[in-house]
Amino acid sequence: MGGRSRSPWRGLWWGLGLGVALVCLLVSSCSPERFQALRFKADVTAVPQIVDSVLSDPKTFNYALSQESPNVFGLIYDGLIGSNGLTGELEPALAETWSISPDQKTITFTLRPDLRWSDGEPLTVEDVVFTYNEIYFNEAIPTDTRDILRVGDDRVLPTVTAVGDRQVQVQVPSPFAPLLRNMGLPILPRHSLADSVRELDADGQPRFLSLWGTDTEPQTVVCNGAYTLADYKTSQRVVFQANPYYWRKDAQGQPLPYIDRFVWKVVESRDTQLLKFRSGDLDIAEPMRPEDFSLLKREEERGNFTVYVGGPRPGTVFLAFNLNQASRGGKPLVDPIKSAWFNTLAFRQAVAYGLDRQGIIDTVYRGLGAPINSPISVQSPYGLSPEEGLPVYSYDPDRARSLLLSAGFQYNDAGELLDSQGNRVRFTLITNAENSIRVNMGSRIQQDLAKLGMQVDFTPIAFNVLVDKLDDSLDWETHLLGFTGGVEPNSGSNIWQPDGGLHTFNQGKPDLEGWQVSDWEQEIGQLYIQAAQELDETQRKVLYGQTQIIAQEQLPFVQLVNELGMSAVRNPIQPIQYSDLSGALWNLYELTLNP
Repeated sequence: MGGRSRSPWRGLWWGLGLGVALVCLLVSSCSPERFQALRFKADVTAVPQIVDSVLSDPKTFNYALSQESPNVFGLIYDGLIGSNGLTGELEPALAETWSISPDQKTITFTLRPDLRWSDGEPLTVEDVVFTYNEIYFNEAIPTDTRDILRVGDDRVLPTVTAVGDRQVQVQVPSPFAPLLRNMGLPILPRHSLADSVRELDADGQPRFLSLWGTDTEPQTVVCNGAYTLADYKTSQRVVFQANPYYWRKDAQGQPLPYIDRFVWKVVESRDTQLLKFRSGDLDIAEPMRPEDFSLLKREEERGNFTVYVGGPRPGTVFLAFNLNQASRGGKPLVDPIKSAWFNTLAFRQAVAYGLDRQGIIDTVYRGLGAPINSPISVQSPYGLSPEEGLPVYSYDPDRARSLLLSAGFQYNDAGELLDSQGNRVRFTLITNAENSIRVNMGSRIQQDLAKLGMQVDFTPIAFNVLVDKLDDSLDWETHLLGFTGGVEPNSGSNIWQPDGGLHTFNQGKPDLEGWQVSDWEQEIGQLYIQAAQELDETQRKVLYGQTQIIAQEQLPFVQLVNELGMSAVRNPIQPIQYSDLSGALWNLYELTLNP
């Protein structure tokens, strides 16, 4: 669906609009002519490679401190297990096998033999133990990764121990259903990081917190994934090189990945990304915007590419209210007048009824979208449907006005909405300016709420500035963003736990005065704890269903619309197996060029 070390924040969420592009592949399959046609054109040596585009520079090369998506870590790190990009089913990764004890409280992993880091050093069980015990479980390292691993009411962490040269045991005090899937977290190199974790800087903080920033020489970052970092030029590109020690091999024993190099171009506009794809600079447009569908569909044959269209993308897109009633240094985080509006349920419900989601689909998404009614992705077996009792807010402006009037709001002669004290209802809506779909959606929200007499000051801002507002200053009123999603709801538990790093609508901080947590927030958090401990899948669905009903009744997030998953991929790139879960490049390690 994300942190302080993965403040599920920047980590869990909001795809900024990753545009992916293949420009070249296997040396062995490229003729000299084809090679020249596909070579990377941005002053990198001309070798077969894949070129991808991203909207912004990476923020860190330190996984534990990552807070944004997309990020480099899916390319450079693996965990003990992985998941199939097509089906979501769990698969072996660094661990070749695992077994679960009869009491469901212990998982024993057996590592593959002869694993190595990208610098050639052995990857052992000591790396696994170090990663969990000294990084993820280290309270001195601010990482929301801990949130998804905490067990039970006491929020205890698992115990991770080595029990042999190749075996690691992970134990929990009580059954914890998401435990196995959570073992896909990246394993980090003990020999490179241990000293920095244990040594303190002048401020008494682990030196690790300043390690592997983007000012680091990329080649010094030690990896275990399909690729390593080879080069980084700010605002230009990130270059990834195939890891010569990657564990995965094909059926003939040939090392993977086939593609020697992968490049991210930093292209800070999706319009520019589209132009680069159409001109041949990029070989993949992913995700593809709905407004680009008709144009690219017409150009399939000429451009020698195929447009793939799936179902709704995993994750959510929503309008959120700042419900935080706390102060900092004696100053309220939110203007008390506006805070009173946001904390009035009828006001939030009126906003939900006042938003024309089908209109957003028809205009912003060009018909290539679907409404969202749940904070859990539609791909998840735990998602609840309206037919199963999930509250839905269909467009009904008359009902919205009735709710506002019943809550003490009133209209003046100009049709402007006033509160009971005569204050004009006016507030700011922010989103990340780099995402044109969200910018267009925000304009549509502004128009819809104007019909209810509300003045919405819509202000797209830079993503980094936005994240600082939501995670640090807490200086915001409403925002339009999204969370990435998947099949396991517990991965988003830090959204719903009151002390979670992604509990953005009411974010707690140590320096806040008068922070309050509502009963329904506590109830959702408790249900997430219970669902994580429940091993019966039917009962887990019931518990997660209750969380969805409460969330839709209370509306800290007004769920909106998600676009259909779409990619445009040049035909020589094979085998493309488009996935609603993971897009077109989930099997990047086995992609080749078939001219």
